[in-house]
Amino acid sequence: MNKAIYPFEEWKITENEFDIGTNYRDETIFSLGNGYFGTRGTFEEGYSGRLDTTFNATYINGFYEIHDISYPEGGYGLPDIGQTMINVADGKIIKLFICGERFDLLKGKILSYERTLYMKYGYLERKIKWESPGKKIVEINIKRLISLTRQHLGVIIFTVKPINFTGDITFISEVNGDIVNNKETKDVRVGNNISGRVLETFGIKTEGLEGWILQGTKRSKLKYACSYDHEIISDDDYDMNAVSDADLAGVKIDVDVSSGREYTLIKYISYYTSRECTEEELISNALNEVKHGKNDGPDVIFREQKDYLNKFWDDADIIIDGNTALQQGIRFNEFQLLQSVGRSDITNICAKGLTGEGYEGHYFWDSDVYIMPFFLYTVPDIARNFVMFRYNLLDAARKRAKELGYKGALYPWRTIDGPECSAFFPAGTAQYHIDSDIVLSVKKYVEATLDYDFLYKYGAEIVFETARLWLSIGSYIPLRGNKFCINCVTGPDEYTALVDNNAYTNYMAKMNLEYACEIAKDMKNKAPEAYRKVAEKIALTQKEIDAFADAAQNMYLPYSEELSIIPQDDTFIYKKRINADDIPQDEKPILLHRHYLNIYRYQICKQPDVLLLMYLRGELFSKDELKKNYDYYEPITTHDSSLSSSIFSILANDIGYFSKAYRYFMMTSRMDLDDYNGNVKDGIHTACMAGAWSAVISGFGGMKVYSDGLHFTPALPKEWNSLSFKVKYRNCRIYVRIDDKNIIFKLLDGSSLDIYLYDDRISLENGERIIKEVL
Repeated sequence: MNKAIYPFEEWKITENEFDIGTNYRDETIFSLGNGYFGTRGTFEEGYSGRLDTTFNATYINGFYEIHDISYPEGGYGLPDIGQTMINVADGKIIKLFICGERFDLLKGKILSYERTLYMKYGYLERKIKWESPGKKIVEINIKRLISLTRQHLGVIIFTVKPINFTGDITFISEVNGDIVNNKETKDVRVGNNISGRVLETFGIKTEGLEGWILQGTKRSKLKYACSYDHEIISDDDYDMNAVSDADLAGVKIDVDVSSGREYTLIKYISYYTSRECTEEELISNALNEVKHGKNDGPDVIFREQKDYLNKFWDDADIIIDGNTALQQGIRFNEFQLLQSVGRSDITNICAKGLTGEGYEGHYFWDSDVYIMPFFLYTVPDIARNFVMFRYNLLDAARKRAKELGYKGALYPWRTIDGPECSAFFPAGTAQYHIDSDIVLSVKKYVEATLDYDFLYKYGAEIVFETARLWLSIGSYIPLRGNKFCINCVTGPDEYTALVDNNAYTNYMAKMNLEYACEIAKDMKNKAPEAYRKVAEKIALTQKEIDAFADAAQNMYLPYSEELSIIPQDDTFIYKKRINADDIPQDEKPILLHRHYLNIYRYQICKQPDVLLLMYLRGELFSKDELKKNYDYYEPITTHDSSLSSSIFSILANDIGYFSKAYRYFMMTSRMDLDDYNGNVKDGIHTACMAGAWSAVISGFGGMKVYSDGLHFTPALPKEWNSLSFKVKYRNCRIYVRIDDKNIIFKLLDGSSLDIYLYDDRISLENGERIIKEVL
């Protein structure tokens, strides 16, 4: 584990001093959001430091601008339009002047400083004692909250207490729409295709303590309003005046102050976009939101936040007895996932959440394979949004398939609102496995929730259309024994591209095709009218269903008799093998130091590919098969992707490599808190965070979800005294506790549920507590 950056505290992240050298990174760690909008942990009062030590940003999930994708050498079917999540107006600005001197952490003297993210209660707080250049001393307390129950609302409570003077202070509260997107970079993981000023201002108004700004994009034609209102708590007199400019709205408040008294400005901020209401409603909705918040007051809003999180933590909390650092890490990961995930079926979860512009705010397969399970087994209502989001993109996926000459639907590798936004097709479009990844999420969702209404109305259509895609790109190859082969694809390992018969892709396509046949049979028997509707809508025939079954039955599944492993693809094992440990540390990640062709020609992996398959479809493989493949692929995996270590941790537990499992888990659980890869300044790693949850639940907790239910094979680390967690499954909620001797199951909600411990079936009844010995 890297050296700790923040003190180990179970429910808090605390920074005890201001350091310009770590400020950029800290802005990510102290970000707040609610899945609809989020803001980096930049300061309300502003920042006068170097531009390379900060990036001020507020993002609205799914709010984007369009840009052209240009190619020095173009080609048919390459995406020509991209989408990028953009930085919107900064609504949190509260400048403070002490007898005419501006409060600035880089000026004067910081006498004491503490910033704390309260994960249990959902707010950020700074406590500062500051001496101005003119020797005026103030105590400042700033609380910031973005509401998890009112998705359009944020609140800031800014309190100032003069210590050694009587005089005047000035608050200048603003919404600034003169905003730019992030700086250019050569790092392909971070850079985006839009820089500089993006938004146009269509209107501004200030009136007393309230106001608004209306802005929009030029090409996507999206608009949003940001509104504000205030309360002033002061026993002394104050004056206020409007502040306005071409892209700025605000209010200036001058207060006569006395030593020892507190003076508080409460600011309510709201964002609304034209994606969820008409343009005519934007301003009125935003204003009504802040007025409603002001009427209720901060006590009510903070209590709502606490109550919401009490329920969330009751369902999702993992309790690790024995390591405070890992306890803090897993809670931070879960909290950031909650802050990042969209609560509607038109948004998803960005690779960097709402904390940075890395990957342009795109949604990837990460959300379906890595992130959705966390919500599925803790907050299944949110998981439904994941699968509905993919249904709402189905028409765009059909369009993309048609563009490339295929039948069915091809989901985009990178997107915000539907079109493919990946300009680099070897690692983007060629990852056809995203279709089956989405189908697996549909399958897991239905199995876990029994939501057949979703399956029959929406999910089945996804499954049938993606099954058609596999028939379009696959072929029966005589020299492969007339097996169904899928050629020229890229699997999850992006260090190997455009290969034939990627094992992950073929196995997952087989699952996709088999599930299509299963659903068709099930619907004909149980929901014939629903089947008739979907079959008529997409012109699905029995002949196609039979073709799905034939392709699945005859799918070519790679296997090497010589090595007794599953080869990653047809040529992988015939390339020169490179041990990942032999690559110098200053040459990692290697995609930033080598031409792609100088990566593709070797046996070297960015992340698990075959091993990811063996995790996701664990019921298909024996422990011995898993061990042979793990031993083969681990030495050649660089873990240059943050998706990697969690899967290696889970599988290491499964085969008894417990020290490796623990080491990989530490890498996963505190990757962002300890800035393991030195890139947290660019945003969090949401998929890695969800992977940490899986590494606990599926690895140490040993929970695997197969078609017949939940299976447990726990492996408690020797460093821990106990592990406990809760999961939801088939309208039941289960409590699980593991120590070095026993495993306890208790059915908290639901009438009854059968589960498996070491393949022995256990029947749980409501309220019943069952204790079994750990083997």
